[in-house]
Amino acid sequence: MKKILVIDDAEFILESTSTLLRFEGYDIVTANNGLVGVEMAMMHKPDLILCDISMPKLDGYGTLERIRAAQETATTPFIFLTAFTEKHNMRQGMEKGADDYLVKPYTRDELIAAIDAQWAKHSLIEKHVQEKVEEVGKSVTYALPHEFRTVLNEVVGSAKYLNMSANDIKPDEIIELSNDIMSSANRLMKITENFLVYVRVESFFSNPAKRSQLRSHKTEEASAMVMDIAAHKAQFYNRDIDLVIENTIPHIVIEIAAESFHKVMDELVDNALRFSMPGSPVLISTWIESGKFFVNIIDHGRGMKKEQISSIAALAQFERTIYEQQGVGLGLIISKRLVELHNGDFNIESAEGTGTSISFSFWIKN
Repeated sequence: MKKILVIDDAEFILESTSTLLRFEGYDIVTANNGLVGVEMAMMHKPDLILCDISMPKLDGYGTLERIRAAQETATTPFIFLTAFTEKHNMRQGMEKGADDYLVKPYTRDELIAAIDAQWAKHSLIEKHVQEKVEEVGKSVTYALPHEFRTVLNEVVGSAKYLNMSANDIKPDEIIELSNDIMSSANRLMKITENFLVYVRVESFFSNPAKRSQLRSHKTEEASAMVMDIAAHKAQFYNRDIDLVIENTIPHIVIEIAAESFHKVMDELVDNALRFSMPGSPVLISTWIESGKFFVNIIDHGRGMKKEQISSIAALAQFERTIYEQQGVGLGLIISKRLVELHNGDFNIESAEGTGTSISFSFWIKN
């Protein structure tokens, strides 16, 4: 039985709507103001919320903001109940994440139709997400087994050598082999992590409420994070001297969770360093334009062909047999999709044999 939360300070509306919906077979929870409504939502986890706009203590807009900010209710269908005189303000409600609105007084048919439309909408979203996951799963079927076998063979080979040579092996060989095993294990962990991240990111594209919620998160001191991640990566590849950072901008807050921003920067800087030769510069610059924070990463590595850029897709590895690229090639597409998920810009310019320039942006949070 689906559960519906009705929030309204007008006793008549609350009682009549609740009675009607109980008659339709729904489990009903009620609240006579926004503050109680938020508490009921957290406690009962309803399948849908009907909420008045003009209420004491906490109005409908404030209620919606708190509902959307909580992970448990971030995607719960939310329908505003509004007086005819408030109808012109509903754009504000929709922008804040409401799914629909009903103008009072509404009929039984209008109420049921609005609720049924939400069931149909979310059923379609779930179906689309499932199809997307299955699509990714089919693609991964071809890529992951090879990657897993490659990494596991390295681990098993090193372990066998340790086992067979236990009595004769030297300490420095043990250190070398254990480093190989740890490196292989880390590769395997990253492959698995990127696959899970990709599936999660793609599922968000099919859910407008989740996309709206994502922009409520923030990364503080984004420019400083750019510098820290780039420096760490350059140190990992022993290329500190190759890293050039220009035009850092302090005190910038952007609309993306710090974890996601870190993922974008980590993958793109890693690519720039991994696929360019030591001694060649990797330039990173930042700037502000039209309310957005831009990052540009330029390397002088192998570059990409035009057809490769135009056909960037999950699990696609460019010239794998030539360059022996490790991993399943998800880093670039994950970064691109994360930027697009947050309504940012993502652009690649590259020429084979001369290098690649990737610029991306996120909205600055006011």
